[in-house]
Amino acid sequence: MGNLGFNRETFSAIFGGIIPAIAWLIFWVNSEERGDREPWGLVLIVFLVGMLSLLIAVPLEHAIKPYIQDQKSLTIAWAAIEEFVKFFVVFIIIKKNTYVNDPIDFPMYLIAGALGFAGLENILFLMNPEIISDISTRALTGNLRFLGSTLLHAVTTGMVGIGLGLSYFQKWKNMYLYLFGGLVAAITLHSVFNLFIMNASNQQFFRIFGLLWVVTIISILLFEKLRRLKGQTN
Repeated sequence: MGNLGFNRETFSAIFGGIIPAIAWLIFWVNSEERGDREPWGLVLIVFLVGMLSLLIAVPLEHAIKPYIQDQKSLTIAWAAIEEFVKFFVVFIIIKKNTYVNDPIDFPMYLIAGALGFAGLENILFLMNPEIISDISTRALTGNLRFLGSTLLHAVTTGMVGIGLGLSYFQKWKNMYLYLFGGLVAAITLHSVFNLFIMNASNQQFFRIFGLLWVVTIISILLFEKLRRLKGQTN
């Protein structure tokens, strides 16, 4: 996986890569009312588990690369791997946790895990770009990379969490349908974003970010719907 080294550049990569993810995490957790905020201990565990999930996704992405020659198909496959791994690893932690007792809790924790994933991805990219397969991380530069890639991971995984949240009062059969729909939506947005970036000019980057922010706003509206559903569990 390349020579990472451990020197001043490594410390700079760790600091520069993790700060955007932590900033988003603090903003996200503090968006809840003080009395309704999730326990920071569990949030940090999920964040760290999300970081570790990258160590599962990256080898899988490199493993399938020799078998898929078409770049577009490979981009979609990479997006599918990342979205499934981000969801599955965090879901194992939260599925029977007593703190996860409201519809809004699913996107809260899944997004926390996604931010951990994005944070380690940024770190590894700064240390050795060849490690990272994700197009959104490799194509963007500077602040655009940290803003766009980190936000993308949060929004796409949030879609999966929204699907689970909307199914909270449904039968198990319906829960799987909502989960499937959330994963399809997440993989689609992740793939579309990356495919656009592959051939986008600098001016087109901002249009792509505009699309991402539109989806973000829609997600926020759905979060509000989940918050209203929360009252039904009390």
